[in-house]
Amino acid sequence: MTRYRLDPSIRRAGDGTVLLGGSPLILLRLSDAGASLVDRLASGEEPGTSPATTALIDRLLDSGLIHPIAEAANHPVPAEVTVVIPAFATIATRLAQLLETCAGAHEVIVVDDASPDPIGALAGATVIRRPLNGGPGAARMTGLEGITTPFVAFVDADVQPTQGWLDGLLGHFADPRVAMVAPRVAGLPGSSRLARYETVRSPLDLGPTPARVRAGTRVSYVPAAAIVCRVDALRAVGGFDVTLRLGEDVDLAWRFDAAGWRVRYEPTVVVHHAPRAGVAEMARQRFGYGTSAAPLAARHPGALAPVRVSRWSALSWAATLAGRPPAGPTVGTAVAAVTTAMLARKLRAVPEGARLAVRLAGLGHLYAGRSLASGITRAWWPAAVAAAIASRRCRRALVIAAVVPAALDWCRDRAGLDPASYLALRLLDDASYGAGLVTGAVRERSLEALRPDLTSWPAPARSRPNATPPPAAR
Repeated sequence: MTRYRLDPSIRRAGDGTVLLGGSPLILLRLSDAGASLVDRLASGEEPGTSPATTALIDRLLDSGLIHPIAEAANHPVPAEVTVVIPAFATIATRLAQLLETCAGAHEVIVVDDASPDPIGALAGATVIRRPLNGGPGAARMTGLEGITTPFVAFVDADVQPTQGWLDGLLGHFADPRVAMVAPRVAGLPGSSRLARYETVRSPLDLGPTPARVRAGTRVSYVPAAAIVCRVDALRAVGGFDVTLRLGEDVDLAWRFDAAGWRVRYEPTVVVHHAPRAGVAEMARQRFGYGTSAAPLAARHPGALAPVRVSRWSALSWAATLAGRPPAGPTVGTAVAAVTTAMLARKLRAVPEGARLAVRLAGLGHLYAGRSLASGITRAWWPAAVAAAIASRRCRRALVIAAVVPAALDWCRDRAGLDPASYLALRLLDDASYGAGLVTGAVRERSLEALRPDLTSWPAPARSRPNATPPPAAR
């Protein structure tokens, strides 16, 4: 049996039969039996195995409203796992340290991706050398070829796991639909400004909250720096795309999801990754990540929109920033008020519908503002800078987008950095990624990765496409 925890975003209304939360944010109405089940889950009880309970658990999992607790009694053992380490020009002592953390695995395979100086024999590992460098995805697929165990763990050579890290991930495979699980990849603490920045802003660190990984959600991808996969599922979807040198892990997670598998993010298991050696190296890394967006967008249309907001939210913020005070903010506030009233009308049959409408609309507009600011300073900054040169209002909007979110994040993160250093690194981070994104779009001759997703206002309740709501949810 599996126990579950509620997502921190959940809010309950009325008599407990209305749930608000998840990612994307949804509102779900439950029957009395469904509300009772949520009460049991919140108290840590095992839910039972009746068809109605199983159906509702599946829906809550897929909505990001609950997360399984990976318990030791449920999982396969490390002896059922083969560890594959893709390596390029990695020193032997580093690999030896990594091998120590893989004790108990069935086998460890180190794939030398055509290093200039071949990796020699390693105690406790099989070394396979590729004749040509193909990148990490190709190296992982080389290691996968002869595996006979039901699970495979891929660990990059520059990752530092802790002893027993596999145990905390394998429990998720008690769910037969789970194909891949990833731990939290945290930055190694350091004294430099860059190291301190990356402890709170590393693109590999996806935060402290567990998640179902899916495009367009709070955790839309997981890095393959450290992952465990079900071998049959991995082979069924074709494994890593060896034509992608960057973004191959994002592509794999989304293909798993499209094929009906689940991908889990488990932040209670933490591995560490060293920060970039310097600011220039960080900028090159972020630029490279940006170039991967266009090829990924071609494979997964709509999944990489740099901004996801409702048309109403976009209109409200545009009116606020484009008009002169007080007219602009007044119009923007009026648009926001109209959307709140429209949503309240949709929710009039829901207990505490008016209060929920205010919360939904308020959160929606706030998140939209953050999303639009990120788009201006990250994906669209070349166009934003050009517009700012020509227009004072655009210049004001660019400054607000660059400074206000960064200031709010600095107040939360700090990381031992002064505000100026934090802002400078943040701007370099965003600008480097955005430059890579534009470069990739030019190479692909496609604007798909730059196109915003201006959806209509979300419905007050959503089900999976073509799915019949389970008996406990209506």
